[in-house]
Amino acid sequence: MKTQSITPIFTLGVVILLIGACDLSQGTGPRDLAIDAIFSDITAENPGAVVGVIKDGDIVHRAGYGSANLDYGISIDPQTIFDIASISKQFAAFSALLLVQDGKLDLDEDVRTYVPELPQFNETITSRHLIHHTSGIRDWVQSMAVGGVEYGDVISFEMILRMLRNQNTLNFEPGTEYAYSNTGYNLLTLVIERVAGQGFREFTNERIFHPLGMTNTHFSDNHNEIVPERAESYVLAGTRGSIARYGNDAVFERRANQLTAMGSSSLHTTIDDFIKWMNNYQTGTVGGEELRYQMLERGLLSNGDTLSYAYGLTISDYNNSPTFGHSGSWVGFRSNFIHLEEPSISIAVFCNFSTCDPQSRAFKIADLLMAAEPQIDTQQARPEPKVDSRQITEVLDQYIGTYRNYELDTTYRLVVSGDHLVAYHWRARPTSLIAQGDDRFGFGTGWFGSGQGQITFDRDGNGEVQGFQFNDMRVRNLYFKKVATLE
Repeated sequence: MKTQSITPIFTLGVVILLIGACDLSQGTGPRDLAIDAIFSDITAENPGAVVGVIKDGDIVHRAGYGSANLDYGISIDPQTIFDIASISKQFAAFSALLLVQDGKLDLDEDVRTYVPELPQFNETITSRHLIHHTSGIRDWVQSMAVGGVEYGDVISFEMILRMLRNQNTLNFEPGTEYAYSNTGYNLLTLVIERVAGQGFREFTNERIFHPLGMTNTHFSDNHNEIVPERAESYVLAGTRGSIARYGNDAVFERRANQLTAMGSSSLHTTIDDFIKWMNNYQTGTVGGEELRYQMLERGLLSNGDTLSYAYGLTISDYNNSPTFGHSGSWVGFRSNFIHLEEPSISIAVFCNFSTCDPQSRAFKIADLLMAAEPQIDTQQARPEPKVDSRQITEVLDQYIGTYRNYELDTTYRLVVSGDHLVAYHWRARPTSLIAQGDDRFGFGTGWFGSGQGQITFDRDGNGEVQGFQFNDMRVRNLYFKKVATLE
């Protein structure tokens, strides 16, 4: 009788202990406590992450941490839907290769064969150029930022294509250089639609997601659609993002996601679905073994140099293991996917807050599974532009004026504030230009620039400023003509 009276109390205690043990994360499945520890900084009251890990074809860890929606306190679990941003590119490249298999698409054909309304650049651009980021087409992310578009604005697939149709020069001759271009992948998506004779969302559903059983995955073509179980995205209030961890007193704010950049981004999926995709790199269930190897073929420049970028995948080496993968970033979403060939390990980390640093977490997981020493932080700081020490404050007045770019239909006012030249745009925050001498100025990081950008003023025969050329990592040769002198 004593045993019967004690058992319910004992059972209740066990249940309480189990609930407490599960408070760290949500979802059931294989668990590794050492991997859980990598996400121990994430609490239930803050945004979080989800992770899926495969080793030798078997799931060894799948779990969610933190909150998918802070308004309603909805937890993240392996069925939570994330926008995985640029990880999407491998699906566009894979789709193109499926059409090559079908005999419908030639990657070396001029893309105007499929999209005749493309601007006449007097240069041949191929689908292969688009896949390997060697087309010279400007990246819409930075181009639109220069034009005053904000992250939270509605940015549709059609809007991106309209911007592309206005582009009148290329960053460089196709095939001669590499410059990451989201726009190139959006154009590739349009090529796929034209060749397949159906929408990209429908094509990928029929040819990739449904055959693999990825029933909770789709490319978003409508930013207003209802997507059950979808995570919101967040950033630290008052910041524009960093890799620093947040503290217990952190205050987050929502970042609206109104992007439908099919092909370059905008893939909505769960970690459970993405695990099926990671396994396809081993099984070849969709596409076969030959296509799997094609995905890993690195691009070539016209001079014979080999790129690290393949088909929507970056090829590298980690701890002497051949590695491929990709990262993603949009509004507050951050994501990372890596596959290590030796041993066979696939890792995906999706986050819904901008300071999550999924790449660092993914490589820490790899270190655990490879029994390797922890690696130095894999995210290297961008070098700051070198500032000319000469004082040129007294000559800044000559740059004052209104400058217009007709391609983006946008205007900047340059004024002198203190000892800096400052660029003003009615949609964007004021941007201080950093004097570098010889009519050159740099600008900072963030939505406007990468930290390596530069504008260079040009003059007429009398030494009068006529305009400036904007150059950065993804946007080059963008010319702003001086249209007025400020009084």
